Amino acid sequence: MSKVNTARLKASNRQAGRKTGGTIAVFLFLLLTGIFMVMPIYLTLVMSIKPVEELFVFPPKLYAVRPTLDNFRDMFDSLNSSRVPFSRYVFNSLSVTVTVTVLQCIFSSMAAFVLAKCRFPGSKMINGIIVAALLYQSNVIYIMQYIVMAKLGIIDKPLALILPSIASPMGVFLMRQAISQIPDSMIEAAKVDGAGLMRICWQIVMPNQKPALMTLIIFAFQAAWNIPAGSLIFQEQYKTLPTVAEQAAASGIAKAGVAMATAVFMLVPPIVVFMLAQRQVIETMAHSGIKE
Repeated sequence: MSKVNTARLKASNRQAGRKTGGTIAVFLFLLLTGIFMVMPIYLTLVMSIKPVEELFVFPPKLYAVRPTLDNFRDMFDSLNSSRVPFSRYVFNSLSVTVTVTVLQCIFSSMAAFVLAKCRFPGSKMINGIIVAALLYQSNVIYIMQYIVMAKLGIIDKPLALILPSIASPMGVFLMRQAISQIPDSMIEAAKVDGAGLMRICWQIVMPNQKPALMTLIIFAFQAAWNIPAGSLIFQEQYKTLPTVAEQAAASGIAKAGVAMATAVFMLVPPIVVFMLAQRQVIETMAHSGIKE
């Protein structure tokens, strides 16, 4: 009897050892992956606090020998010395980003609901066009977009940044895939109760799509925050932070520290939005679910 218990104990110890080894391997893999993903942010922060003479040292160092905040002071000084204050650039970026994010979520959700839950001639073709549109970068249709915006007379206005960014094939595809998981019986029950499509969309379907909406908000905010406006906006009062950062980077070696400080400043809002939205995504996915 004792031999049987001893054999079982040894087998259990071996199994526990394999589990421990697997846990350590997964931990090390995730640790290395995390370090690899954090390194760009770390290097950006380090470069922003390096003096100009340390930025071009070879081989480059992963730390600042003489850290300084002069780059951030120079950033505010140089941008405030322009025809508009630095706060104007921040306001322009935030207004464009928030407007694009909100409108993209609204239109993508409505279009995705129709494509996922409504049957009409040509729906499959439209879905195929959306999938095909995912293969193309915005640069492919940039010339056509510019011609259309010129005809509309919105070049050199904030609408030139907002209107082309509202339509997002990725947003429509993401929301359509999520809404497709909603049971048709729920939609039919709402129709029997007299609810219209608009009410079904916003009061029944969308409250159950918080993970997809939060994911769309992350993607939309990040893309809108980094919209390049160098060839669309020329008036200083309408320029955004990415345009100013490009101008600082193109000013030569003397402004390299200012460009790094501007890049760090631009990292903050997307990271904040990502952290807030990620928490909502995790909580919603953990506590919600729909079953037929």
